[in-house]
Amino acid sequence: MFPAPEPPPALFPAPEPPPALFPAPESDASEPSRRRGGASRNGPAQDDSPENGSPPRNSPTRSGQTRNGQIRNGTPQGDDAGRQLVFFGAEAAEPTVADLAGLLAGPGEVVRMGGTARLSVQVDAAWRVHVLVAELAARGLAASWAPTEGERHAVRTSYTRVLKPLAAAWLHGSAKRPPATFHLTGRRLRLWLAAAGTPEPPDALLLRLGADDQEECWERIGVALAAAGLAGTLLNPSEGGPAYRITGRRRLARLAELVGEPPQAAPPQAWPT
Repeated sequence: MFPAPEPPPALFPAPEPPPALFPAPESDASEPSRRRGGASRNGPAQDDSPENGSPPRNSPTRSGQTRNGQIRNGTPQGDDAGRQLVFFGAEAAEPTVADLAGLLAGPGEVVRMGGTARLSVQVDAAWRVHVLVAELAARGLAASWAPTEGERHAVRTSYTRVLKPLAAAWLHGSAKRPPATFHLTGRRLRLWLAAAGTPEPPDALLLRLGADDQEECWERIGVALAAAGLAGTLLNPSEGGPAYRITGRRRLARLAELVGEPPQAAPPQAWPT
């Protein structure tokens, strides 16, 4: 009698879990159950502003009016106070793949292969990995992560046809460039903030850009920020950038309302409130 042979080794190692947090957070991409003012949602909101929509292209807009009422300093006024969502806010629409343009506004990258595309972004903290993996999953995209140099982490999707339209809109050759219709909604800003937002107390915040992107790309993104009421100062690499610095309590309050509540994994000081 001979002993039974051992089973062959696995062809591929099991994937590693995301970098540890203590305790491990629950999913951060669950649909918000309540509005900021306290009223519950009355049904699925539609994302009617994809990349082929008509974005605001003017200089910084005042947060003075919405379709159904007025907002001053980000607070609804009148009879609808406490019941209105911020127009284009993160809580005003369902997650869509088009939201991932927010990652491309920052340091995110997209590459094509045949009829598919893959999105990736490098982040500087473990909590960002948890948030982004959950956000991608909420949009039907499986994501993996890997440690990189300098205690950073790379979060990436697999190649998928789902991302092909996003790549077609943003890539000119191999260079990343925002499409002419690019604009920023709350969900896009939320993803950008989760990937590359850094508060600068007491009243400033940095939104980092792609270090290898062209200056024309940065300028178009600045126009979109201004149109969202978040005009910022462009910092060049020699000034600690590339990044846009958003300053002033009023603008930070506007940003906080647009991006919604902090993810569970985010440290309290890492998210505007």
